[in-house]
Amino acid sequence: MRISAKGEYAIKAMLDLALQRERGLIPIQEIAERQSIPQRYLEQVLLSLKRAGLLTSKRGSAGGYHLTRDPGDITVGAVLRAVEGTRVAFQGSASPDLAELWLEISEAVSKVVDRMTFGELVAQARERRSRARPMYHI
Repeated sequence: MRISAKGEYAIKAMLDLALQRERGLIPIQEIAERQSIPQRYLEQVLLSLKRAGLLTSKRGSAGGYHLTRDPGDITVGAVLRAVEGTRVAFQGSASPDLAELWLEISEAVSKVVDRMTFGELVAQARERRSRARPMYHI
């Protein structure tokens, strides 16, 4: 499977915004720093996501970005299509003998990314973080 840097950055940024959703508007500088994404490139990614109706933004010192919907209502597939278009998610060799195999793999990948929501990714991230921090009872 080949996901471009733009696609990966879009997923990372959306997950960051989903994890920070309760805070309201999140400045682009914070997202870029937390996710190690060059801010100039992140601006382009977030603009694509905004055009797709997945984000809202506000300019100024109190500005930033915010999800337009609940993370459970936004799929990874919608985010990838917003920044990468509708091109095939999985590309194999150009051999006509394997065309059916690559088509099936592409369809399977599409089913996964269209099923997986940012709500699920948030839950997974929070679960990993809670396991990484031991709880001490005194």
